[in-house]
Amino acid sequence: MLNITKTGENENLIITLEGRLDTTTAPRFESELSSALEGVKSLTIDMEKLDYISSAGLRVILSAQKRMNKEGEMKIKNVGDTIMEIFEVTGFSEILTIE
Repeated sequence: MLNITKTGENENLIITLEGRLDTTTAPRFESELSSALEGVKSLTIDMEKLDYISSAGLRVILSAQKRMNKEGEMKIKNVGDTIMEIFEVTGFSEILTIE
């Protein structure tokens, strides 16, 4: 189960993820993210309540990062120890802007 909350105004979008970003939930997140990014220059993904991320979830995050590299900036915040370890092992900590 994954809860996705989108807030923001103008060119700034904050997406808060709660639960598990895995093969079951990644397609919905990808779809919602894709439609929400139109005109966005600054994307923040808040992972404070994210419990788990799989390779499918990582793929969606990487895709968003590639798109935002062309259109603006993306940062990840409030990353817990478990998710941070996954980012470090996969090399995502070198690609993403994590606060």
